[in-house]
Amino acid sequence: MYVRRLSDTLGRSTKSVLLLGPRQVGKSTLMRALRPDLEVNLAHEPTYLEFARDPHELEARLGALPGGRMRTVFIDEIQRLPGLLNTIQSILDRPRHGLRFLLTGSSARKLRRGEANLLPGRIHAYRMGPLTSAEMDHQVATPTALAYGTLPGIVSETDAADREKTLRTYAATYLREEVQAESLSRSLEGFARFLTAIADWAGDHLDLAKVAHAAQVPRQSAGRWFEVLEDTLLVLRSDSFAKSATRRLVQHPKFYFFDVGVLNGLLGNFIASPDRVGMLFEHLVYTQIVHSAAAFDEPIRVSTFRTEHGAEVDFILERGRELTAIEVKASRTVGPTDLRGLSRFAEYAGRRHRQMVWYLGREPKRINGVEILPWQQGLEALGW
Repeated sequence: MYVRRLSDTLGRSTKSVLLLGPRQVGKSTLMRALRPDLEVNLAHEPTYLEFARDPHELEARLGALPGGRMRTVFIDEIQRLPGLLNTIQSILDRPRHGLRFLLTGSSARKLRRGEANLLPGRIHAYRMGPLTSAEMDHQVATPTALAYGTLPGIVSETDAADREKTLRTYAATYLREEVQAESLSRSLEGFARFLTAIADWAGDHLDLAKVAHAAQVPRQSAGRWFEVLEDTLLVLRSDSFAKSATRRLVQHPKFYFFDVGVLNGLLGNFIASPDRVGMLFEHLVYTQIVHSAAAFDEPIRVSTFRTEHGAEVDFILERGRELTAIEVKASRTVGPTDLRGLSRFAEYAGRRHRQMVWYLGREPKRINGVEILPWQQGLEALGW
């Protein structure tokens, strides 16, 4: 059993909460640990139908709660009934309502489509991903994480065959439920080809025209489906770095799946072979950075740096005014030649910043002023 970082944050707050994250990251478990007075599980079909048929169902159930203290209401999978957010907003606008809502959702797309407009200041939004290194006491078994990722249910499962079956099923479940929910069922075969192609492209610079060609689907469909993957929080985008936050370089962004295990499940390959370990390690580091920041409720921007001459730095991390360049090396040794991209970035950035290499070795080092750290120590060095 792992304690999630957000549990302290949500436990101390009295504000209503909207917690977004992909399926199976532990959102419901976290909310139930806060011991709500009322739970409404919209993933349960009979419950969903009750609320869909009667717009007054929520207020009727709230009326049965005891008064005299703050009461907490947990509504799971709120995106299934976006209109319910308007009722919640109306309740929160009432003086002395005495209620705190804990809401979870796995599709920002459905919330937007439902035109839900929660009043600023009424509800605090958070993001949640798979388990982070900090939540596992920085004792992540790297080979296991590269193969199976860090979804809570996968980490707690000890049988490799069961892990692989669950991760393969994750892709199939998403394909069946989300695609049909997005009214794309007529294009199910095309979407299946697209999903395989986009998984093959993961960690690379996004070129939807090439992905569409590989999947034998129209370019417009590929663009629409990629948006679905982003809105359902399955893929994360890393744009190109530029000196000005308002003027980003016009280049293809990179993108990553939210969990290495889910990516491997889509690809049907759980072996971190020499030809794959670089891509998988880069995925692991990126997702750990993004999910760690979310777990600590810290706003960040993660981008990539690439010159027209091919010099690259994997991740440029912006935390307020702090800038950190992180090169990822899937090897147990790092030498001066591995620092060339960092040198080029220093010339481009033209301002003070921290330079780091995160690698698979065990010993922290320093080469030419650059911190060389095992990847989990790198997260710790950033305060995560």
